[in-house]
Amino acid sequence: MISKLTGVIDSTHDNSAVIDVNGVGYSVLCSQKTLSKFGKSGEAITLFTEMIVREDFMQLYGFKTSEEREWFRLFLSVQGVGMKVALAILSIAEPHQFASAIMNQDKNFFAQAEGVGPKLAMRLVHELKDKVNKQMPFGNVDTSAALSLPTVALQDALSALTNLGYKLAEAQEALNFAQQKAGKDATIEDLIRFSLTKLARI
Repeated sequence: MISKLTGVIDSTHDNSAVIDVNGVGYSVLCSQKTLSKFGKSGEAITLFTEMIVREDFMQLYGFKTSEEREWFRLFLSVQGVGMKVALAILSIAEPHQFASAIMNQDKNFFAQAEGVGPKLAMRLVHELKDKVNKQMPFGNVDTSAALSLPTVALQDALSALTNLGYKLAEAQEALNFAQQKAGKDATIEDLIRFSLTKLARI
């Protein structure tokens, strides 16, 4: 099995790249987040990979970090999530944001991914909650802060930010920051204020 590639970027496409390793070109499917971190053609690159083999199918999937690959594997463990959908989910956010969304049972966070409807989004947050708690840490997530505030406060603050025009992933990341800054006694107003401070820097 191929678990890592180190070579140079030959070419990139909408959802894949070709990595030249000593003259051999490996076609690797990647999330949009991973592809956005690629350099120019000819530049060196290392990708962590997952090789999926079926009776009539064999494909490499590439990730910039081993953490992203672990999330890919976790998403595939959920009924109804295939490789295409797993990559679509990975395309909407950074790894640490998935843990926060799952702990907060934020199904709307996952529903923004292509191919994820309301039922699948609900299944993702329910089925992965115990797995995330057991396998933390995934990224730099402050679990005590994430769980200290009432879900209704988080949802109201999230709704306010998205109504202001911010993308769901951006708003969620800003709220993670706000929770850590504001502390456990934060009001919704505190969360929004600190979130807007974070968003102004993006």
